[in-house]
Amino acid sequence: MKKIILFSLLLTSLYSDAKIYMGVGGGVYSETLDDEFNTNITANMARVKIGYGIREAYAIEFSVDYVDNKEELFHPTDATRYGLNVELIKAFDWGIYVNPFVKAGFGMGYMETEASYEDNSLSFGTYNLGFGMYIPIGENLDFELGYDYKYTSYQKIKEYNSAEDKIETPEDIQKSMSHTAYIGVNVRF
Repeated sequence: MKKIILFSLLLTSLYSDAKIYMGVGGGVYSETLDDEFNTNITANMARVKIGYGIREAYAIEFSVDYVDNKEELFHPTDATRYGLNVELIKAFDWGIYVNPFVKAGFGMGYMETEASYEDNSLSFGTYNLGFGMYIPIGENLDFELGYDYKYTSYQKIKEYNSAEDKIETPEDIQKSMSHTAYIGVNVRF
């Protein structure tokens, strides 16, 4: 029993400076599809996030991404993309003005399409890696510059063939790699 109490007190003291933070950001999103043409897509990206942690140490972060894609992807004319990410962040306090960080996590989401798919949307899963830096403006405010890499795997595409009145499923699962450069602002409470 004494060990449990001691462990609880130790954890409490380690995270006594941890804060909840919220942030917004935007950037440029670039995706390369693993298809026969190596299709490349560039779009604008916006992000809203909430996290818990310390700017100079560890944090866990939940974010929602919105990608405004106007290029053809899986042959729709407009494919707006939404993603939900969970990432663990390790920041470093090297005694310089900025706090560099690395992060890793996973995500999932869906993309609205205007193509003839079963439900007019495609779902996907991602593995995320990233790095960047926090630029503290005060105790409760910082700017964030960062880069994200995501390996994405899309669901199998099910197309409706009206002539034969059936659903066809292609053999391959579409995969892609995406790169995002972004800037944001975080408020810590």
